[in-house]
Formats: sequence, structure tokens, C-alpha cells
Amino acid sequence: MARNAIGIVYRKEFTEWVRDRRTLISTVLVPLFFFPIIMVGFTALAVVMVGKAKEETPRIMILDGEDSPQVVAGLREVKSLEIAPYSANWKEQISDKEIRAAVEIPPGFQAALEKGEPKTVKIYYYEGEMKSSFGVDRIEKFLKDYRDQVVKERLAAKNVPPSVLTPFEIHQENVAPPEKVSGATVGGFIGYMVVLLCMTGAMYPAIELTAGEKERGTMETILSSPISRMNLVLGKFLLVLSAALATAALSVMSMGISFSALRHFNVTSGRGEAAGLLLQLGPKAVAAIFLMALPMAVLFSAVLMTIALFAKSHKEAQSYLTPMTFLVVIPAVASLLPGVELTPKLAFIPILNTSLVCKEIMTGTYHWNAIALIFVSTCAYAAGALFLAFKTFQRESVLFRS
Repeated sequence: MARNAIGIVYRKEFTEWVRDRRTLISTVLVPLFFFPIIMVGFTALAVVMVGKAKEETPRIMILDGEDSPQVVAGLREVKSLEIAPYSANWKEQISDKEIRAAVEIPPGFQAALEKGEPKTVKIYYYEGEMKSSFGVDRIEKFLKDYRDQVVKERLAAKNVPPSVLTPFEIHQENVAPPEKVSGATVGGFIGYMVVLLCMTGAMYPAIELTAGEKERGTMETILSSPISRMNLVLGKFLLVLSAALATAALSVMSMGISFSALRHFNVTSGRGEAAGLLLQLGPKAVAAIFLMALPMAVLFSAVLMTIALFAKSHKEAQSYLTPMTFLVVIPAVASLLPGVELTPKLAFIPILNTSLVCKEIMTGTYHWNAIALIFVSTCAYAAGALFLAFKTFQRESVLFRS
């Protein structure tokens, strides 16, 4: 009988849920199209824009250097640089992006080189501006090549082979497969998005089934039905949970499609800039991520329902739940920080533990002890939140708050 009563409530709420356009947008359309737009569209656009920026010839300015004509002439002969005429407001021109960088040749630079005296060449640029950084890179390349040439000439004058400066070579070689490298690079982003979209998918149904019922005046009608309060709560909770899980499932599926499309774009375009995003979401990884999202979805559903129940209207519920977004985003973003790794202590922190374990899963690493610990701890938090939701629905002062 209890199962039938819960099913009746669930079917009733489900019928109203699929008719709600806002809920369907947050549950279906956002997770389905958000990842393709972000991962494929923006990544492809970024690759194209970076490629164009690299092809552009940076405009730079030479400061001083009248007594070092050889260095100045060498800079002017670099085809990948455009030399702008000297102007006293060169700092403002860099800030206004009229020029990308300025190189200052110290007085007596060429004479000091001939005497073997050290001098410092300064490069002024716009920190954080991509095209300015490209200009700096090309200036540094010329100066390093010029410095190496000076060293070779000094060694040749003393009949010393240039190899004396490099008695041995250093070579770095990656032994991790590409999937692990890309997973370590952007794997934390996957857990972050799953957490965020899972909460977003549960938020609107939770508001509609609590504060929305109050605002429409239908809460009293539902409570006066012969269905027990516990069955009523379970029916509503299962609908909110279904929305959260549907959002999580669709987001994971959308991620798999997005990364496949991104891999195809990288192969067909012949560009390597997107190589760091070539993740492969296999069935094992998808199942593991969904399994870790399950207790978290229960936690979100119960907490959001409990908080939204205190509101008298849809607008008031949104004002209550908006701070929840920050409470969820902060630990999820913390998993993206460098050096933050999964430890036994962090395995007990909700949301952060799920984001971290998803990051490990994306690299192909399965710490089963940690996964079990996180699953059990999150289930415990979810059970506590569900118990709190039951207790809140028993309070008449909350249900009929005016």
C-alpha cells in the first residue's frame, strides 16, 4: 500500500514536471547542449584565435641602442617582428596595445660584449596579454640566439669547442598514456560540472514541489489526502532525485559526445592545441562517475527540498537557495586547485570528495578503498539530509508558514 501511495504521488508530480518548461530546460536542454557548446565550440574558437595570434607579426619598439648598431640591425632583420618608430609614450602604447612590447638596449652594450662585461637587456610587455607574450617570446629567441653566437665566437677565439658548454643533454619523456595526461589536466573540470549540474537539475523541481505548491495554494489539498506524510515526502523526493540523476546522466553523456567531437576536430584540423582535452569517457568511467553522483544527488535533493519548504513563494525559495550555489561551487572549485589530491581526510568532505574522485577516475585510476569511503560517507550525509526533510514536513509551522 505504501509503495502504491508513493507511486501515485510520484506519477502526479512527474506529470506536472514534464509540463514545466523551466524545469525541462534546466534538466534536459542545459546538460545536453552546455558541454558541446563549451567544449567543442569555445575550444575550437580558442584554437583558431590562438593560431591567428601566432601568425600575426608583433609590433615592437627598440629603446636606445644607438651605440650598438649590430644588435639593432639584427632585431630589424627578424621577419617575425615589426619595428615601430621610437616614441616617448611607449609605456602607454603597450598598455593601449598599439605595440606589443619594447626592448631596451643598455648604453655601451656592444662594447661591453667585446670586453666580456655582463649587461642586462630589458623587455617591457603587457602581462597577461597573449599577443604581447608572443612578441616577448620572439624577442627572447633572437637575443638568446645572439648570445649563443657571441659565446661561440669567444670559444672559437680560444680554440675551445662549443660542446664544452653542454657536456651532456637532458631529455624529458612522458611515460603516461595520453588519456591519463589529459585526465590530469582537465579531469577535475568534469567532476566540477557534474556536481554543479546535478544540483541545478534538482533545484527547480525542489522549488516547484514545495514553495510552488504553497504559492499556488495546493499544499493544503495534498496534505488533506489519505496519503501519509512520509509517503508524500518520499514521492516528492523521488521526483526531485529523478531530475537530479537525469541531469547528471545527460551531462555525462553529453561530455562523452563533446570529447569525441573534440578529438575528431583535433585529428581533422591537424592542430595540437586541443590535445590536452582529448579525454575518453569509456563505459567504466561513465558508470563510476554516475555511481559517485548517486548519493550526492540524494544529498542535494533532500537539502534543497528542506530549504525550499521554508519559503512561501517561488521567488523567496530562489533567494534561499542561491547561497547554496556558492556553498557547492567553493568545494567543487577547490578540487581544481593544483596540489589538491584525494586523501583519507578529504574523503569525508562532501562535494569536494566527489569532485576529487571523479578527477582520479578521469585519469583511469580507481582507488577502490577511497571510492568506497566516499560513497559510504556521502550516503550517510544523504540519509541525514533525508531524515531532516521528513522531520521538516512534519512541522505544521513550516508547511503553513505565512
